[in-house]
This record gives sequence, structure tokens and C-alpha cells, in this order.
Amino acid sequence: MTTKAGDNPDSLMALCIDFCLRNLRQTMCCIGDRNKLCLRPDVFLPSEICDKLVNAYMELMHTDSNFEPQDSFFQLFSDPRSTRLTRVQLREDFVRDRDLEAIGKQDLIELHLTYCSHLTARSLKTLSSFKQTLVSLSLFGCNNIFFRKGNAPLAYGEDDEDDDEDDHPHRHAVDSDFTFQGFNRLRLLNLGGLPMGVDAETLLKPLPSLMSLDLSAVHLPRTTFLLQWKDRLASLVLYNVDLSEEVINTVVQLSRLRHLDISRESQRSSKFKMTRKTLTAIVQGLVNLVSLDISGHIMLDNCTVPHFEEAMGRPSIEPCKSSIYPFQELKRPLQFLGLYNTTLCNVTHIPAYKVTGSKNEEQVLNAIEAYTEFRPELAHRAINQLFDIARIQHCSQLLRALQLVIAALKCHKYDKSIQVTGSAALFYLTNTEYRSGQSIRLRRQVIQVVLNGMEQYQEVTVQRNCCLTLCNFSIPEELEFQYLRVNQLLLKILEPPRQDESIQRIAVHLCNALVCQVDNDHKEAVGKMGFVKTMLNLIQKKLQDRTCDQVMEFSWSALWNITDETPDNCQMFLDCNGMDLFLECLHKFPDKQELHRNMLGLLGNVAEVKALRPQLLTRQFITVFSNLLESKADGIEVSYNACGVLSHIMFDGPEAWVVEEPQREVVMDKMWDAIQSWDVSSRRNINYRSFEPILRLLPQSIAPVSQHWATWALYNLVSVYSTKYCPLLIKEGGIALLEKVLDLESSQPETKDMARKVIEHCENFKEDPMDTSR
Repeated sequence: MTTKAGDNPDSLMALCIDFCLRNLRQTMCCIGDRNKLCLRPDVFLPSEICDKLVNAYMELMHTDSNFEPQDSFFQLFSDPRSTRLTRVQLREDFVRDRDLEAIGKQDLIELHLTYCSHLTARSLKTLSSFKQTLVSLSLFGCNNIFFRKGNAPLAYGEDDEDDDEDDHPHRHAVDSDFTFQGFNRLRLLNLGGLPMGVDAETLLKPLPSLMSLDLSAVHLPRTTFLLQWKDRLASLVLYNVDLSEEVINTVVQLSRLRHLDISRESQRSSKFKMTRKTLTAIVQGLVNLVSLDISGHIMLDNCTVPHFEEAMGRPSIEPCKSSIYPFQELKRPLQFLGLYNTTLCNVTHIPAYKVTGSKNEEQVLNAIEAYTEFRPELAHRAINQLFDIARIQHCSQLLRALQLVIAALKCHKYDKSIQVTGSAALFYLTNTEYRSGQSIRLRRQVIQVVLNGMEQYQEVTVQRNCCLTLCNFSIPEELEFQYLRVNQLLLKILEPPRQDESIQRIAVHLCNALVCQVDNDHKEAVGKMGFVKTMLNLIQKKLQDRTCDQVMEFSWSALWNITDETPDNCQMFLDCNGMDLFLECLHKFPDKQELHRNMLGLLGNVAEVKALRPQLLTRQFITVFSNLLESKADGIEVSYNACGVLSHIMFDGPEAWVVEEPQREVVMDKMWDAIQSWDVSSRRNINYRSFEPILRLLPQSIAPVSQHWATWALYNLVSVYSTKYCPLLIKEGGIALLEKVLDLESSQPETKDMARKVIEHCENFKEDPMDTSR
């Protein structure tokens, strides 16, 4: 069996971790003192499991809106005798000072904190408790951690009102007490985004053994202090650090460097120009270099070989053929070379296995991969270029492209620019051209991030992109695993009375598709969300504007679908003055055939509910239905549906007919005339999932015209669509009921004749093993 792109299943460990986190009380936890969650006394968890629990918890917090966080989650890991944490990655505003304090007794080896803006100087004290064991530490984007919020830090367990109430902690004084003194095992440190008020040189001085240092966007008045690690430092990141001759002179003395990143976000803010001399100095001074990023720099023309002098043949990664002069001195090709937003990415021969740039799809995907986590501003641009490739050209690395965009949208759920470009790219990457190679699992991941974007942003562009992307999926089948959530989000989009017209149209279309051909439990659940009321509000608004457009027609169609065999939703329609809107639409838009068909189809569903039929039995409504029997709108559909409504009403017998005008006999005569006028070979714009509402009208003598309508409906459907409807009729016991029609003296000859033909059709039909559930 062939597998599709992205079809690898989750590991058993990942599935178990996910289940435990969603069911903590039923698996590893119990309720302790003060009604707080605590670990069961007989549970001991090694670091291999604890690390995964914490990191997966953060992932669920970040990407799954249905996941319920636990206030005391980190307290579960407070005792190293029962839980062992070694490698922890925490991200964004979910993390508070108290969470770090809760795990303060653990012997952490790695602690990566990214964009944790709620952490304050209280957490520096906690960091000190890890100094004996910590090897790798990241404080990237934790802008407030070096500032006190008040006076002295609070001890763990004390209440800090600001901790929860202040979404953006106010900075006070820099915490001058913290020092890295004693962090003797620390080898990797990321201080990207360190605030201006913190002196990086003083802070870093006590760390003699650093091998990797990230000082992205850090203000560095001097860089000579970096030379204290010249015999050890293997990786240095100075992204968005202002370069100068002094900085370059310092960097080239760090002879052990294997990775150097001196890139920038933009050329506009840089006075520094990358010259041939500068690049040559880097190549000659850093002989161990395997990775270099010089993205975003202005490159002088003297860096590249003139086009007519370039080596002939296919693009080569051999340094001797390099189109960039200084790289001809490399002993071997680089593993990675960042050339994004530079002119150098366009040359022919680049001596590197992996290059970021904008020349082609490979370079763009490399850029998204390299910059997503810490440089969303660059990832946003690269995703925008991928969007153009997928839209105008052809994406040849579909699986990789989708996985990278999904990762970017997950990582930067709160970055509007990423959400806009990412959702736009997904629209093109999931369309029909690329669909065949995508696995169910991969497409579900796309749906998840699209719904996350819809949930987080009410902004028009994101909402439109997300809704359009959902249209690329088979509805409702592919959305069923998130059925209630997607309906909630769409209804929320449709709440504002003056929503963007294009979004409104797409959202109503999706709502209609979602309630078509799903089971009744789904329809009832969506009805309770306010689906019926929302659709009627849209119709009311269109009536006020005197507009009958796709939104109006889709809204009635959605109501037709959601009321099918769901009495509760039919009741809601009546309770929300749906009949008044029906009459008003008939009056204001007398020539809109599809509108009439959708409205009458809906009323047919209402008429199938015995308890609701008395509400339709008014002089006004019966007159309208009777007049519509003569309608030629949309073929026979409007007349057929009007006759269906009346057939169910007639089935309740003459004693239920409480209106004096029009008289029951007169209406029945009109029904006979209408049925006689229909062409039995008419192709239909209708879809029956079950014949039950029709079959109940067959074996009865109360209303022969209702029986006749039901028999005609079956004859038409099994004649025109025998493959679909013959098996369904046989399955639901329709043959036995038609035989009863033949036995009834009250059955009209025309009715019996049609009943025989239906039975003959089904007997002649050779049953095909097909799905008749739809």
C-alpha cells in the first residue's frame, strides 16, 4: 500500500503523553489539599517522560484551544524524588514566575525560555537554583526578566496580584543582584533581545566556558570582551547587531568558530556594507567555519565574479568555481550559507549545501526553515515568496513546504503578519493541484492551524484566507474531527451585522456544506449553538437591504439542511419568526426561483414534524402553499415541495383542518392537478438520505392525494436515479409498504399503477454493493 506525504503516525509515547495530559485526574493525578491537583503517591516518572509531559503541555497550550490548562501543573514536578526534569522548553505568555519556582528543585540541564514576557526578576532567583547543572540556557525575547516589578522578589507561594492581572508588566529597576557566577557548566547561552538597560559584557563575564552565544539585537558598545572565549566559542549569533570594523576584527579572531551569524533583518537600517575584503577576512580567519549567515547586508559589486567569467556548466558547490570571490578560498563547501535579502543569492555557483535566499523554491524553503523560530519577520517574507511560487509557478517540495508553513503558524500564533501570509500560502498549497499527494494526517494539521488563526484574529484578511483554505477540503468529511469547533468559529464570523461581504458569503457557504449530509446529532448540536438564529439574522439583514444574493440563498439552503429530520431545529425556526421571513421573501423576491425552492424545502422539513404542523395550518400559509402548487420555478421543485408540505398537513385528516378558507377539498384538487402536470422523468435538485418521511404517507386512506404524492416521488427517484435510490428503498422496507398501497381500496388507480412500476424497477435492479447512506 502506498503512503502519502506526511502519513507517518504518532509514536505510542506521543499518544500516551497526549492522553495523560488531557486526562490528568484519571491517569497520574489526584485532588489534594485545597482542591489542588497533585501527583498520585505511587507514581514515579523519569526524565524521559517528565520532559515530554512538560514540553507537550506547552505545545497543547499554544496550539489547541480545546485543551484545558491546569493552574498547578508545574507543581506536579516540584519534588525531584517522584519526578525528574532535565530538558524543558517554555514559550510565551503562558509561563509565569511561579511556574519556574515550582520546578526550582529540579536538576535542569537545558532550559529554553522564548518570548516569556511575563517572567520578571523573580525568575532570576529561580535560575540560580539551576546553576550547578545547567548546560544550555535560552532567555530569548524574555524582555522583562531582568527587571523588578516591585521591591524584593516574593518567596514561592506568596500571592502576587500583578502576576495574573497585569498582562504587560511594568518595568522598574534593573535587577543588579543577579549574576551568572557559579554557572560553571553553562556552554550554550541565548540572550537574544536583551534590553538596553542590561550590560551584556558585565553579565557574561563570569562564564568562562561558553561555546555557543546568541546576542541577537543586543546593544554592544564594545565587542572585544568576546575574545575571552576565542579558544572555545564555536557558535556566535549577532543578528541585528550593528556591525563595524571593530566588530569584524573581533569576530575574525574567534578562530574556533564553526557557526557565525552576522545577518540583519533589513538593509535599510544598516550603514555597514559587506565588502570583498570583509568576507575574505572572515573566510581566512575562521578556517573551521561550516555555517555562515550574512543575510540582509548591502553587498558591494566587487564580491562577485562577472557573469561572463563564471565557470561553465551546471551550478556547482565546489569552492574553486564559486561565483563569490572570497568563498573561492574555502577548503570545503559550507553546510549552511545565509544569503537571504542579498544580491549574492542570485549568482550561479554558491559553495554551500544549504542556502537561504529568494532565487528559487529551495532557497525560500531553507529560509523559512532557518528563520521561523527566532526571526518571524524574515519567515514572514519567505512565506510570502512561497505563496507566489505556489500561486504562479509550481511547488515541487509540497510536503516540506506544508510542514514548514504549519510549523510557522503554530510557532507564531500571535503574529498577525505570519498568520496572514501563512494562511494565504496554505490556500494554494492545499488546492486541487496538490491535493492527491497529501495524507489525512497532514491535511488535519492544516485544518488545525487554520482554525487557530480564525480563533485568534477577527481581522478581515486572516478570516478570508482561512475560510478560503477550508473550502479546499471535502466538507463535511474532512472537517468532522473538528466539527463543533469549526461551526462555532464560522457562526462567530457571521455575528457582526456588517461583516465583509466576501467573508460572509464564504462563511455561509461553509456553514451550509457543514450541515449537509451529517447525522442528526451533529445538526442538533450545531442548532443549539445558535445556527438557526444566525441564518435568520442574515436573512433579516438582506431583507432590510432589499437584496437577494448568494448569502440570502445559502442561508435558506443551510436552514433547509439543518432542519432535515431534526424537530428541535424546526421548532427553533418557527420560534425565531422564520415564517414571517418566508412570507416577506416571497413578497419581495417573487422571481427568485432558487430562493423559493430552498424555502419550500425547509418548510417541507417543518411539515414532517407532526407537533409543528398546526402552526402551518393558517389561512395565510395554506393559501400561499396552495398558490405555489402552480409555480413553474426551478422546474418542478417549488411546486413539488409545496405539495409535500400540504401532503403532510392533509395526512393529519379532516378533523385537523381548522381553517374555513381555503377548503380542504379545494386544496386537494389543486394538489392532484399539480402532480398530474409533473414530468416523471424530471431530473431533480434534491438529495434524500432516507425515505422514512415519504414512506409514512403510503399505507393510509385518510388522504389519498398525500399517498399519491409520496408514490410519485418514489417513482420519479427510482426511475431517474435507480442506482442510488432502488437500494435505499429496498433497505428501508419500501416494497412491502407499496404492496399495501396495492391492497387498499382507497388507493387511486393512478397511484396503484405508479406503485407497481416502482416495485418492478426495484425487482429489475441488480443490487450493487455501494454505500447508500447518502
